[in-house]
Amino acid sequence: MASKQPIGYKCCIAGVLLLLLASVAALVAVAVIQDTWRFKDYSSEYGIVIDSGSSRSNIYLYKWPGEKENETGVVTEQMNCKVAGDDGISEMKVDKEKGAKSMAAFEVCIKKITEAIPAEKHKTTTLFLGATAGMRLLQGLDEQRSSEIMEDVREYLSSLPFVFQNASIISGQEEGLYGWITVNYLMGNLLEKNTWNKYVRPQGEKTVGSMDLGGASTQIAFAVQSNLSGPDYLPVKLYGYPYNVYTHSFLCYGKHEAGRMILDKVVRESSDPNYIPNPCYPKGYIVTFNASYIYDTQCNEKPTNYNPDQQLFFVGTGNSDKCLSMVMRIFDFQTCSSTQCSFNGVEQPPVTGDFMAYAGFFYTSSAIGLEGTSDLDQFKALSTKFCEKNWTVLKEEKPSISEKYLRTYCFSSHYVFTLLADGYKFDKEMWKNINFQKQVKDTSIGWSLGYMLSLSNMIPSEVKEIFPMTDPLFAGLIFLFSALIIITVVLVFIFLIRTCY
Repeated sequence: MASKQPIGYKCCIAGVLLLLLASVAALVAVAVIQDTWRFKDYSSEYGIVIDSGSSRSNIYLYKWPGEKENETGVVTEQMNCKVAGDDGISEMKVDKEKGAKSMAAFEVCIKKITEAIPAEKHKTTTLFLGATAGMRLLQGLDEQRSSEIMEDVREYLSSLPFVFQNASIISGQEEGLYGWITVNYLMGNLLEKNTWNKYVRPQGEKTVGSMDLGGASTQIAFAVQSNLSGPDYLPVKLYGYPYNVYTHSFLCYGKHEAGRMILDKVVRESSDPNYIPNPCYPKGYIVTFNASYIYDTQCNEKPTNYNPDQQLFFVGTGNSDKCLSMVMRIFDFQTCSSTQCSFNGVEQPPVTGDFMAYAGFFYTSSAIGLEGTSDLDQFKALSTKFCEKNWTVLKEEKPSISEKYLRTYCFSSHYVFTLLADGYKFDKEMWKNINFQKQVKDTSIGWSLGYMLSLSNMIPSEVKEIFPMTDPLFAGLIFLFSALIIITVVLVFIFLIRTCY
């Protein structure tokens, strides 16, 4: 029996030591798990961007998770509400009744957007308004009216249950840059999910150039080498990666304003205001405009003895070659003090890679029968064919296009061709890289999404830390294993005392 006692003591001591070590290990494991296995539960963030263009306003609702990928939110479009009417905010304060109708239509969209956002998120939803070329033109024409309109808009937006950030007239460069960001984001060129469902930068870092044709301006933007610099080169950081983007906006060269410049050329070539042949209107089409329709803009110089109420009677002749000649005259392809220019003396590096052409570019190409990619000769041939069709035939073939737009597509097809081929210098090979599209992944292409992506860098996220164990469970386990450690230490002490004495 005496020989077995030391062995029994040794077994007891070993068991107690094992329990001690296990308790210490468990205590450390619980603490480590609670600290390292915790994760952050980010709430969804919402943002509203109002795109106030020269012809209408669109209100976009965006949503993104609070957890951002390398400093930029992963944004998705939740809603696009088109404000009813054909006028942008630049037409406010001209006609009271018209202005009231525009505001009522605006409020209808705001109500729809408000209902789409959870009530508890209203107080954190950011609201921005960006006015584009229509307001840029008005600012140059009548700065006081422009300021009054923007002040009224700010007052109204401030009354909404959101975090109103700003209402401003964005620059042409910003419009071009944000359009480029939108195109590349939607095409997955800035961010993509890998096998592990994590967002990563795509292989090859390939981006696509963007071209936007609005009512009052047109923009081109594409990534260039980092060593190029100048007033039209903008560095931008997205998802933690830097890009150098060439972007330029041509005010007055949007589809509507360019059309008015053409009408000015047509009027000046005619000696009789009661019969003005227009080669860019289809044969058989007639229309009367007040002179103010053509000359109430910063883009055209008013003629001598100008009378805004003078009526001008236009008769379409459908002369494709003469229309193209008229279009060429609104560009200056000769002046250039740089290695290469687009037009009007504006420096531009050579276009490279693929390009997305949207907005007015898409609607024009679609009207003449092209969508997606094409070749230069095909585009030109279809433009000529469209121009030579009689107005009655066009209306029968294109019943879905409103007459006020249908009459413009002879001019605009030649305009798009000249702008891209002679202006931006797309040759036969590069033209094949132009993709005329309205949407990417069911999302409209425009500057507003790119604007939201950029601004999400500055918008704070609500975050709550979620631990793997609840506080009571964590405290209970800490208490249990701490108690076991104390008990085993006491038992070891007792066994040691008994062994020694």
